[in-house]
This record gives sequence, C-alpha cells and structure tokens, in this order.
Amino acid sequence: MSRSKAPMAVGLAAAGGIGYYLYSAGGSPRAAEKQFESDAHHMAAKIKGETPHRSTDLEHDGRKVGQEVGGKIDNAVETINRDMSKARSETESYAKAAKADALKKVDQFDRKVEEGAAKSKSYLSSWFGSSK
Repeated sequence: MSRSKAPMAVGLAAAGGIGYYLYSAGGSPRAAEKQFESDAHHMAAKIKGETPHRSTDLEHDGRKVGQEVGGKIDNAVETINRDMSKARSETESYAKAAKADALKKVDQFDRKVEEGAAKSKSYLSSWFGSSK
C-alpha cells in the first residue's frame, strides 16, 4: 500500500521554518516568534497589495477621474442648455410670426366683410331712397 508523502513534506517544511527562525533569532523562542509574525504580516501586506501610500494614490486617482467625469457632465449640461435656449428662441420667433400672419389674415377678412356690408347697405339704401 502506498502512503502519501505530503504529510512528511509539510512536517519537514515546518521543522525547517522553525529551525530557521530559531537560528536567526539566536536561539530565543520569543524573538523567533516576533520575527515570524513580522514576516507573516509583511507577506500578507505584499499579497494584498497594501502599501502605506497606496490608499492616497487611489484617492488622488479617484478625484482626478471624478473631476474629468464632472467636467464632461458639465459640458454636456451646458450644451443641452444652449440648445434648449436656441430652440426656445426659435419657437418664440416662429410663434410671433404665426401670430402676426394670423392677425393680418383676420384684418383682411374684416376689411372684406366691411366692404361687403357697405356695398349691401348702399344697395338697400338706394331701394328705399335714403341717401345714407
């Protein structure tokens, strides 16, 4: 029956690590433990990508991107407002022109009606002998 060699490899690696830290600490178990904790923290920080200035760099980059996006949004809003103002003024001028044209047509119609009424009045007046 074949046995796995993994437990033996893990045990040898652990014994080697313990021996390394004890040797580098000069045989002091407390100093070896502190060195191990320091190395473990350093490796965890390296894996996570956490460096002391990393967050400020991200904040700076975030602010820069936020300013760029904000500027683009402001430009878009300004363009929309300018276009809306232009459309509003064009609509108002068109409405004024249409109103003036409609009033002109009404005045022409009124003149025709008044002329027709004057003609019919003079025609009827001539029948009854009135000079007015």
